[in-house]
Amino acid sequence: MADESVKTEGTSEAPAASTPSAPPQRREGGPREGGPRGDRGPRPGGSGRDGGRKFFRRKKVCKFCVEKIDAVDYKDVRLLGQFVAESGKIVPRRLTGVCTPHQRRLSDAIKQARNIALLPFASAR
Repeated sequence: MADESVKTEGTSEAPAASTPSAPPQRREGGPREGGPRGDRGPRPGGSGRDGGRKFFRRKKVCKFCVEKIDAVDYKDVRLLGQFVAESGKIVPRRLTGVCTPHQRRLSDAIKQARNIALLPFASAR
């Protein structure tokens, strides 16, 4: 029995030493097949290389440049309201399409209108 206990101790140590040095096995064993997403296929609603565009995005043009508005008036609440979100935030120019100089004037006019209570600072939840 003493010989058996020595044997089991020796055999249990040998596999433990070889396990950490072996690299972890892949689940499927080998390179992926079926493209970057594997066998899952293309993403739903995504525009892949093979799929066509769902809509044509028009280039945004500055409303102030088109209508030749030089000064943005802080008293024109209807005009300023188009560039303020429902939450009260100023909409960024990448969404509105306003050019940089007019966006600066627009943000100043919105801030002026807020200070004299023509526009709200935040939404009235």
